Amino acid sequence: MQNPAVPDPDPDPADPDPADSVPAVSDRAGPGSLDPHPRSPASSDDPLLAARFAIPAAPKVLVRRPGLLGRLADGVRGPVTLLAGPAGAGKTVLAAQWARDRTAPRHTVWLTVEPGDAPGLFWAYLLEALDRGGVRLPVEVGRPARAEGADHSLLVRLADALAASQEPVVVVLDQFDAVSAPEVAAGVHFVAGHAAGALRLVLTARTEPLLPLHRYRAGGEITEIRNADLMFTAADAGMLLRAHGLEITEAGIARLVERTDGWAAGLRLAALAMQRSADPEGFIGAFAADRTTIADYLLSEVLAAQPPAAQELLLRACITDRLHPDLADRLTGRRDGDWTLARLARAHAFLERVDGSDWYRLHPLFAEVLRAHLAHRYPGLEPRLRSQAARWFAGTGRLTDAVTQAAAAGDWQFAAGHLVDTLAIGRLFTGLDTARLRDAFAAMPATLPGAAPALVDAARRLVDQDVPGCTAALARADEFLSAGPATPALELVRSMVGVLAGRAGGDLAATRQAAATADRLLQEVPQPLRGQHPEIPAMVLGGLGAAELGAGHLDRAEQVLTDAVTGCESPGTEQVLTDAVTGCESLGTDQPLRDCLGSLALVELLRGRLRRALAHSRRSLAVAERSAAPPDDAVGLGHLVMAGVAAEHDDRAAAHTHLDLASETAGPRPDPASAVTAAVICSRLAVADGDWHGALEILRTAETTLVRPPPQWAADELVIAASAAHLAHADPRAALHALDAVPSDRPEHAVARARAQLATGRDTSRALEVIADLPADTSAPATVRVQACLLRAQAAADDGHSDQARRLLQQALRLARPEELRRVFVESGPWVHQWLLQNPQRAGGRDWLPTPIDPSPRPADDTALPALVEHLTPRELEVLHQVAAMSSTEEAAVALSISTNTVKTHLLNLYRKLGVARRRDAVHRARDLGLL
Repeated sequence: MQNPAVPDPDPDPADPDPADSVPAVSDRAGPGSLDPHPRSPASSDDPLLAARFAIPAAPKVLVRRPGLLGRLADGVRGPVTLLAGPAGAGKTVLAAQWARDRTAPRHTVWLTVEPGDAPGLFWAYLLEALDRGGVRLPVEVGRPARAEGADHSLLVRLADALAASQEPVVVVLDQFDAVSAPEVAAGVHFVAGHAAGALRLVLTARTEPLLPLHRYRAGGEITEIRNADLMFTAADAGMLLRAHGLEITEAGIARLVERTDGWAAGLRLAALAMQRSADPEGFIGAFAADRTTIADYLLSEVLAAQPPAAQELLLRACITDRLHPDLADRLTGRRDGDWTLARLARAHAFLERVDGSDWYRLHPLFAEVLRAHLAHRYPGLEPRLRSQAARWFAGTGRLTDAVTQAAAAGDWQFAAGHLVDTLAIGRLFTGLDTARLRDAFAAMPATLPGAAPALVDAARRLVDQDVPGCTAALARADEFLSAGPATPALELVRSMVGVLAGRAGGDLAATRQAAATADRLLQEVPQPLRGQHPEIPAMVLGGLGAAELGAGHLDRAEQVLTDAVTGCESPGTEQVLTDAVTGCESLGTDQPLRDCLGSLALVELLRGRLRRALAHSRRSLAVAERSAAPPDDAVGLGHLVMAGVAAEHDDRAAAHTHLDLASETAGPRPDPASAVTAAVICSRLAVADGDWHGALEILRTAETTLVRPPPQWAADELVIAASAAHLAHADPRAALHALDAVPSDRPEHAVARARAQLATGRDTSRALEVIADLPADTSAPATVRVQACLLRAQAAADDGHSDQARRLLQQALRLARPEELRRVFVESGPWVHQWLLQNPQRAGGRDWLPTPIDPSPRPADDTALPALVEHLTPRELEVLHQVAAMSSTEEAAVALSISTNTVKTHLLNLYRKLGVARRRDAVHRARDLGLL
């Protein structure tokens, strides 16, 4: 209950004593002067409390909020301004701050309304407030004759007197929701409506006042400043903390604002506690509302102020983030949930309606305090309430809420069973609620009986890249499934997880078998249920396609992955994957779609189709960006492919940039195809930088991470790259020795062997014969066909066959031009450069190939940086300043209110425009150009 002796309805721990308040008087002396013992005209035995006329003094720490002060100042130009919000929202502080401001109208009077004021007493106080404020009213207006009421004629005389005044009068009625007598509210409405606009009301209230607000709104006669407006922003909170002598990072301030939901009193109380903490920044992470003065405040000011039935509902409903009236009835066993919740929302009891729907939301701090109070008052009740809520949510189709409530109750059988029975296990891997579901099952014991818990355990271990643990969990699930009849849902979930496990473990046969089983079982699942989970076929096909890619079966991988992408389109949509935005993303297939596009991009890169690879990778990254994928998701494949394309284009700065981005987002255990590709690209860049030894070390490290035995094509790619590193060191024998370690009939291997053999200067005829037909072999990658032409051209030139060398080099240029394959020309040696200089007329149409071609090693961070030819956008400049401040990607995202993927995209543009490959170089370059 509110204490009538306290004039401020928003108690603030930093507020001074009310005795220090400033009387609201005008600059005119006279009858408005303060009498320490005034008498109520309504009752000569009752003195008037002088404190009720005083503007509360400013808190010791005050955050000035110009925007709200401006809105309030604009509002008093009209009849009514309402400041409505919960306890501690800062209503009284804001109104008092404005009233003390010199820009407030000269006749601004203050009256704190208190519960229990009889109608006559209210009007006696209001008339006295006007008098003390210098408002000269005719004697004929009079005073109430009795405390119980005021004659209507008095209100008529008051309205006429105000209408005749030359200046408007602003009356601040603080705590106006304390008015419980309808006749008082009706009288205020009457006087305001008949004072010819001379009376301006400023009302503060925790609950909706008894005035006809709908009429004011319809007439445009009210300005409303509500809780959403009063909530502190991160900037406001930063000023408050600094005023308390606290230096907190922007990320810490953002976390505190999120925890308190911008509640002014909560922030102030937290600041006071942080002043006493040895580690203020760490305090935010360990902030527990139930163990601070915030709990006392909320329990006494909010919970205790509610009727017993409402208190009981709040205590039982605090176990869920969102509350529906029907759920409230389920938890309380009553039928008044709709009415009670609406009343609590109108009363600003830290409960608000969600976007005009039937749902309500508790303030997070209040919910936290209520849960602690529930555990103390009713030990053991919370798990039972959560189990009830879980079944209600399940019955209404709200899977995530049902699972999280059951998990919080320790009801693991229901949580796991519901996830499996509804075929929703794919939501542990993809979808908007993935993080919530993963967190819900994090504490589930691994030894629970039943197939459903074992399958959920397998899935969560797969999410954590624990392939052996996943395999063991699947074995437990198989034991339970073999013990009795299994539902189609159980068998389908088993097959789907089996596909993903087989791919992760590099077991193509197991992946194919599980995919075939899943495809058969999908046909047995009722269409309505199957239609609710398009992520299942997408994940099955995506997993199979990635497994085929990992085994080096590029044709099969392309076919399966293309089917997966096509299947991601939602039924009925006419939008095709033209910009990576499909209807299926809203259905939880964003991650499979992203992964399938990334894998398709890798297929095209391995085939040398760089344009297609670049298009698929960009679409993959677009899906990740538009679906706000978290940074730890495997979105690195798109960047990896873009790095490979940049390397083939001999754009090493871009290649390094994309490799950095790929390493940040590739996850802890990349699949074999991406791991090998990354190693090969890194080794080629190291060779280009003159570090052949580092290139070999990269390849050796990659070889140790592959599954045993590794896929033949993967091992072959590594030894081919190793042979190139040895050749860079002028050691063709070591290059041949590396190739001998992996017998292969792949054209890539044949070209690498021919190159090494040619470098020895001996017995080149056999090697050249092997690759003689490759330029015409359209099934071979374009890079291989170009290399074969260049090697044969070099051999012809060495033998003095100039015409043949020219024809072969021209053929290589024609083959390389569509994809702009520059790397192979740079690596071929100085003879290519010399021939192009000597025969410019025979190499027409090679504007895509730089001149001169410089095959000599050069550092990627060459100090001879190009001039800035493309201006930075305003957002790129903001990101640049974050980089200069040594902010991490996540910190920059928080500071700029954008996603981490957007920050990374801006970084990539920065690197490209500045001609650098790393953050450090970007800052140095920007300073040289005067951008910082």
